[in-house]
Amino acid sequence: MSEPSPPAGASVDKWSPRLALLVAATFFMEFLDGTVLTTAIPSIAADFSVPSADVNITMTAYLMTVAMGIPISGWLAERLGARRVFCLAIAVFTVASLLCALSQDLTMLTLSRVLQGAGGAMMVPVGTLVVLRGTAKKDLLRATAYLVWPGLLAPVLAPLVGGALTTFLSWHWIFLVNLPLGLAAFVAALRLVPSTKGDRQRRLDWLGLALTTLGVGSVMVGLELAGGRESGAYAAIGITAGLVFLSTAAWWMRRTRSPLFDLGVFSTRTFRSTATGGFIYRLTISAVPFLLPLMFQNGFGWDPLRAGVLVAAVFVGNIGIKPATTPLIRRFGFKPVLVFASLASAATFALCALLDAGTPEPLILALLVASGAFRSIGFSAYASVQYADVDPAQLPSANAVSATLVQLATAAGIAIGALLIRVFEASGPLLADAGAAGADPAGPYRAAFLAIALIMLLSAMDSLTLPRHAGAGVSRPGQAPAAARPRRPRA
Repeated sequence: MSEPSPPAGASVDKWSPRLALLVAATFFMEFLDGTVLTTAIPSIAADFSVPSADVNITMTAYLMTVAMGIPISGWLAERLGARRVFCLAIAVFTVASLLCALSQDLTMLTLSRVLQGAGGAMMVPVGTLVVLRGTAKKDLLRATAYLVWPGLLAPVLAPLVGGALTTFLSWHWIFLVNLPLGLAAFVAALRLVPSTKGDRQRRLDWLGLALTTLGVGSVMVGLELAGGRESGAYAAIGITAGLVFLSTAAWWMRRTRSPLFDLGVFSTRTFRSTATGGFIYRLTISAVPFLLPLMFQNGFGWDPLRAGVLVAAVFVGNIGIKPATTPLIRRFGFKPVLVFASLASAATFALCALLDAGTPEPLILALLVASGAFRSIGFSAYASVQYADVDPAQLPSANAVSATLVQLATAAGIAIGALLIRVFEASGPLLADAGAAGADPAGPYRAAFLAIALIMLLSAMDSLTLPRHAGAGVSRPGQAPAAARPRRPRA
């Protein structure tokens, strides 16, 4: 292979904070554009003379393209070289943003969003791979501290950014702001990303790619339908079909000589946590930015601006705790931090269920700041521990699988949040008779918060099963006990 991963035990180049910051900035653009259109939907619908509900296709098309495009990104990076693919991804994303801004009808906007999603699908995993390959285990916590902030901030800031641009300028500026950012990122990538040759002989597992893409796409469609109304049967069919495709893909890739992914990476317990407790954690924290504005507006009767300002308190917690996340992990280790973050987050969700329109705003702000802080701690810990014991040769597969799971967890969080609201709304009359959740407009949202608090406890239970010194080679470099050191995979 012309662009090999360094063998286990080999020296790794000193990590570059500037490169990590560049990759994080491109991730922020990709994550932000996934949800920023929410507040602009009425304006777009008015310009195109279509119902607002029809504009949702632009968001769905983007998110599905990102999720379905991730599986092939790792192979492209290996085949063509990570620098070339990363720069191409930035260029595609930027040009597609211009096309979105120039769109004259819904069809053109949707197609442009698909192209934008294709660029985003390459930016996410390839950018991470570039950073991880140049980062030694001892610096992994510092590197991931740069990489996780887009996933924490974008869902919270998207409504504010989209609302401000749409209100004071026009919805076109949601895409136009990407042009200078994309150009700057492209120039910086040419300077900062190491130039390496790809492996032109690397074969593509076409069957594995087809099964994986169909699986991810079907699950995403099912989750999207689950978030709507009167689509239960179709949602179940989509999710079931997707799981069948993914199971078949896993069976195939364990038997073929040149699999799309090396699924042996799941034998590493710390990486496997990203598909168990980590998936549940991301699912629940993705539901919160969806549930909070709805509870404040529909349940409490507040205006969007007041609701948006209060939800931004989560952002304050995310940022405020960030300098302390790495010291906390180094001091206590991954397992205690993950258990604490899950339990503390569950507690804040349960407390959200006790809020009402008369709760003093300082108390609400304090609760949401704390929730954002715990969210940030757990998110950072999972982002680091998943790669702590992965062999360098398995990084491309681990990275692509992780990026796909993040997309699915985010979609699942929103879908489950919407599903919980519908379930508790439907049971409102019964609950009202009992004097419970259906007695007030915020009742379904309170019940939904209690439900996701219970779901979060599953993440804590999974973290409790981690080895005592899980990821010690990263959290405490040079001090990891022999039992905690990762074993090289058998040839």
